[in-house]
Amino acid sequence: MNRRVTLGIALVALCCLEGARALAQTKPEATNSAPNPYTTIEHFFKMPEGRTWGSTSAVEIDRDGRSIWVAERCGANTCLDRATGQMSSLPSILKFDSSGKLLASFGQGLLIFPHGIHVDRDGNIWVTDGQDNAPQPTPGGAPPPAGAPGSAATRFGPLPGSTRGHQVFKFSPDGKLLMTLGKAGGAAAPDYFYQPNDVLVAPNGDIFVSEGHGGANARVLKFDRNGKFMTSFGSKGGGPSEMEHPHALAMDSR
Repeated sequence: MNRRVTLGIALVALCCLEGARALAQTKPEATNSAPNPYTTIEHFFKMPEGRTWGSTSAVEIDRDGRSIWVAERCGANTCLDRATGQMSSLPSILKFDSSGKLLASFGQGLLIFPHGIHVDRDGNIWVTDGQDNAPQPTPGGAPPPAGAPGSAATRFGPLPGSTRGHQVFKFSPDGKLLMTLGKAGGAAAPDYFYQPNDVLVAPNGDIFVSEGHGGANARVLKFDRNGKFMTSFGSKGGGPSEMEHPHALAMDSR
């Protein structure tokens, strides 16, 4: 009996090995197998002594065409310590010159999860904050998995207890806060915002914000130059005028 079991295990292992070999032989060509014309330069940007990079989804060129604005998440993937509820004291908005030298930094204590960035025609810096500080309903403070009760994918707004986040901030080039859009802590439609992803200012001053980072909402909101709400369009789904994750914004000449 033991010999039969051993033989059976050996045959299964052999079949798995042959299957893996066949799969390896038929594996499709890598998506990024084409020649790469770019060169990665590590440590190009000079961070202050002792500071490391966090997750960075927001990068924009300054009006001078050379300097680079970056919004990063305080050396981690968030500027909020969810275990203590304390915000990081590190500035999350950084400006570098074309050689990678740090020129300016600000925004400490304001943004939990900087996500999108935009420099308007006047050189002002706009940044979206895509998360909140609500107590998380799962052990360890981790957000509930998608589809679970209370997860982002099953709700249109933040959890109870949210008092900051889900806003859009406008700064002057020297870091002065000029305007804030959205309710502190977020809000469900028709109010705003919940999970704002990106922001863009049109030549006439109109402000557009894309909203919905895996949550049950997915829309674009439009404001006038003074921050007054004008209209919104789009909803969650895969049909006409529906979107899944309106993640980034761009505008053509028309």
